[in-house]
Amino acid sequence: MGRTSLLNPLLLLLFLITPCHPAMDAAATTHKPRLGFLYTRTRGRCTPQFWSSRREEWPRMVPQRSTISNVFGSRTFERYRPDLTLLESTARNDEENAFARLLKQASAALLNSYARKGFPYSSWEVKTLLIQGLVSEEAAARQAKRFHVANQACS
Repeated sequence: MGRTSLLNPLLLLLFLITPCHPAMDAAATTHKPRLGFLYTRTRGRCTPQFWSSRREEWPRMVPQRSTISNVFGSRTFERYRPDLTLLESTARNDEENAFARLLKQASAALLNSYARKGFPYSSWEVKTLLIQGLVSEEAAARQAKRFHVANQACS
């Protein structure tokens, strides 16, 4: 009698856990994303938008209030305001300007080079490539695209 009284709750539990219909079993193993009512934009952990949101602590090597000229060098005076900060550069919205895109993506790439293991560029490479991209609008657009691809692929 003691054995059957223990067996009944176990059978009941097994019955509740096991799917009753083959369609339920298939639904449990394959998960298809459903469209939601609200549109949410997914932002990777390496994009300029992510860094400008301040959701994660910035690397100590580059504080948020550092100016672009202090971080990337005096060559940036030719294209950018001298008091422009790294935080402001990640939050910029002037995407039609190739030099602004370059600065935005390079700033995120620099932060990623310090904060993300396995990021394809080291910090000195990011700084050097930004300076090289300042030569012309075409070079800036090309390098901004490369940084954009690296920032999007990073996790």
